[in-house]
Amino acid sequence: MTTKLTGNAIKLIDGKNFASLATLLPDGSPHVAPVWVDREGDTILVNTAIGRVKQKNAERDRRVALSITDQNNPYEKIIIRGRVVTQTTEAADQHIDKLAKKYTGASKYKKLNPKEQRVILKIEPLKIS
Repeated sequence: MTTKLTGNAIKLIDGKNFASLATLLPDGSPHVAPVWVDREGDTILVNTAIGRVKQKNAERDRRVALSITDQNNPYEKIIIRGRVVTQTTEAADQHIDKLAKKYTGASKYKKLNPKEQRVILKIEPLKIS
């Protein structure tokens, strides 16, 4: 059952705060990666590239968790458990540019590999603590 984002969750997601995204490797062990986050209403958005570990893990097992800590107060944090409801390449390049502006001030994201294809992981929150 989908959970609505709390006011504190919205504040942390909308702020310039990094998140740690946990996905599950094929053997069931966790993989954690720092990510930029965004949201569309109560859906959390994470942008990555097709073929990266987090993308492949989320494709195989949609269960994920995010930990977001306020950059100015490490005691203010949220943990969100959820599932990836969709992965889409539609507007993913524009979305990573938006995140680059939010996090670095750059108007365009500088791809490490010009051939990479960006993808947005859309995450439905199930539990927030």
